[in-house]
Amino acid sequence: MSGPRILIVDDHQLAREGLRAVLAGDGFDIVGLAETGEQAIELVQDLKPDIVLMDVRLGEGIDGLEATRRIAAMGLSTRIIMLTLHDMPGYVREALAAGAAGYVLKDTAIGDLRSAIEQVMGGQSAIPLDLVSAAMRSNAPVSRAGDLAEILTPREQEVVGYVAEGLTNKEIARKLDISPATVKVHVERLIGKLGVADRTQAAVLAEKMKSTGKSAF
Repeated sequence: MSGPRILIVDDHQLAREGLRAVLAGDGFDIVGLAETGEQAIELVQDLKPDIVLMDVRLGEGIDGLEATRRIAAMGLSTRIIMLTLHDMPGYVREALAAGAAGYVLKDTAIGDLRSAIEQVMGGQSAIPLDLVSAAMRSNAPVSRAGDLAEILTPREQEVVGYVAEGLTNKEIARKLDISPATVKVHVERLIGKLGVADRTQAAVLAEKMKSTGKSAF
């Protein structure tokens, strides 16, 4: 059985070819290489890969963040991991808001990149906690945040506020004097309303709500 089907997007040929060689040697199926955001979008439409490894900054045309937004809007099962040199909180926030499922720095060990791919294939996010924390503390703009306070019920705002603090469902249940099962339902509903992939992305948007005065928590 072959590994996940992966598209690599980077504007440096050596980076593309080097990453292909390393990942192919690990059993991953590299189905395509793209140099620009436009090429990435076309290849995703044609190849429908499982994973896109996307650089944030691309040399010409649209950048990796905009390409990620457009790919996420296609409604495919393809998931995107940002693979980049840039660790600025604003980039992390924008990537999560755009729909990325992971954010990995290029100086990471290949084993950690492999683990990130496996996590994302398993339906989880793959973002280092230090990057998530920095992103949540940052006031850098998130382009699609909108007035989220109008989307969530007061209870959902309470729940997402605790999610942003890093509490588990059981801990939130104790805080609100409700069952963990009820918390799980609230989390699933608010994730759907916010249009994010999981609770990590919901937490990032929750912090944006707080910083802009668009939430009650």
